Amino acid sequence: MKPKGKRSKTKMYDPILPGVQDWPVVHLAKNRKTFVEEVVKRSVERIKKLRDSKAALFEELELTVFKEKSRLKETPWEVDPDDEKEFWGDVRSRLASLPKEYSAELAMLDYDEEDLLREVVERYAEEIAGDFRPSYYKLARAIVTFGLTRFLNAARLQGIDRFYRNELSLRDKVKITGEVELVRSLAKKGTVLMVPTHFSNLDSIVIGWVIHTLGLPPLIYGAGLNLFNMKIFAYFMNSLGAYKVDRRKKNLLYIETLKAYSSLAMEKGIHSLFFPGGTRSRSGKIEKKLKLGLLSTAFEAQRRSLLNARQGGESNKIFIVPVVLNYNFVLEAEELIKNYLKTKGQERYYIESSDNSTSLRIIKFIFKFMTKGGDISVSLGRPMDLFGNFVDKNGDAYDLHNRLIDIEDYFKSNGVINEDLQRESEYTKMLGKRIVEEFHKNNRVSASHLVAFTVFYMLRRRHKKLDLFNLLRLPNDDLVVNYVELKRTFTMLREQVLEAKRLGRLDVSDSLQDEDIDEMIRFGIKNCGMYHTERPILFNKGGNVTTQNINTLYYYSNRLIGYGFEKYI
Repeated sequence: MKPKGKRSKTKMYDPILPGVQDWPVVHLAKNRKTFVEEVVKRSVERIKKLRDSKAALFEELELTVFKEKSRLKETPWEVDPDDEKEFWGDVRSRLASLPKEYSAELAMLDYDEEDLLREVVERYAEEIAGDFRPSYYKLARAIVTFGLTRFLNAARLQGIDRFYRNELSLRDKVKITGEVELVRSLAKKGTVLMVPTHFSNLDSIVIGWVIHTLGLPPLIYGAGLNLFNMKIFAYFMNSLGAYKVDRRKKNLLYIETLKAYSSLAMEKGIHSLFFPGGTRSRSGKIEKKLKLGLLSTAFEAQRRSLLNARQGGESNKIFIVPVVLNYNFVLEAEELIKNYLKTKGQERYYIESSDNSTSLRIIKFIFKFMTKGGDISVSLGRPMDLFGNFVDKNGDAYDLHNRLIDIEDYFKSNGVINEDLQRESEYTKMLGKRIVEEFHKNNRVSASHLVAFTVFYMLRRRHKKLDLFNLLRLPNDDLVVNYVELKRTFTMLREQVLEAKRLGRLDVSDSLQDEDIDEMIRFGIKNCGMYHTERPILFNKGGNVTTQNINTLYYYSNRLIGYGFEKYI
């Protein structure tokens, strides 16, 4: 659907902290050594609480060494330190020299389990810690803006310079909706923790640009250590505020160090971001089950901040901002859905051979990548406190009787703020559910989402005796939908989507608010998965609708799962 009249640009907001030296992440960078030392101290204290005897600590160290040696053998990465094998070999040798049996007398002696523990945690903390530099940040931001504009810009310019000129800038192509002013206000009063959906490797880049456009100081965020394999990429990741997360490391010592880093940063007022889904959505669905580990660190940070205020320090309230990224296309969709189906279907799903790797297909993909256009929308949900209560511009929340909610009460037992990990674990689960609810409410449905959903579920209805995996094996000749039937079903579903919007269950994009149904369908088909060499949905020669790749059609249809629209087909 072509925009009518002059296209509105996303507003560029003034920085809420004009001075770079005032950015919280800059303070962190200046005091990196002290910060890392505090992370180590907290991590060691927590691990000793969890493994509260020398025997238990010894066993945990042995388990850590075993897992790390296995990691180095099974999944080595270029980014791993050169002395990695030597370090863990030394830890293992020193552990071997310690007594295996612990009597009451031996437990009183000063063996060096704690020294080993501290060395391991220090190594982890140094690896995790980011290395933000303001001058590098400005350069990286400029390069990212240039590159993302090239990626999104429509191919309406002619000649060789079409790859170097802008007809549309990112402010034309990335639409920011939702609670912008409220988020800006809260960023001045406390710590903002953004929790976005995660669909693509583009997500971090898009969010980084959005943060700058909103005038917010840079946020720190966890990035997979594997992304640092290339030095040039590591440069940009560090420059944009990333700290490193190694998902290969599943041991208690690493996890507690990572959690201490995240918690301490928020406690010190450093705005943060992490993807609570953990990894990109393989199915294309909005995340339902979140990874709660890092999310739980916000509760520790809030509790410590409240205690600090009780002792005369500053109080720092943490605000949760759900963010939904909305794409008409996801470059990795075909790879992601294959991974999902293989995991879900096991022996019921197999990947047929294809010619996706041929030179011709690769050239076609690159051409589409460089020349096609596409919009992205980023929806900022209504900010909440850690307990799922919506907050106003002052950061206050009120109950149903309009009484101010004091978050201290959530951390008290017998009138005293105290640490209760089981209680905070339940709070984290509750917050996770609230974030999922807000993801669905802020999901901005486009014509491409709805037309993919309509076509896929019309095919499911036609072949209702087949399970999903047998449906996905059907030849393309059996995957044709009559256009008249499609239009009738699409029209009915659109009314259901608009009603859901009126009820506050979701949001809709401009592409679903036109009066011309045919134009909406054409727009949706044109934009759905526009970069894929095998189109998820397209018109055939007879004017009906079919697919060249039902797997990716399934992927894009999944964006509307969770609302019950299937029952209307």
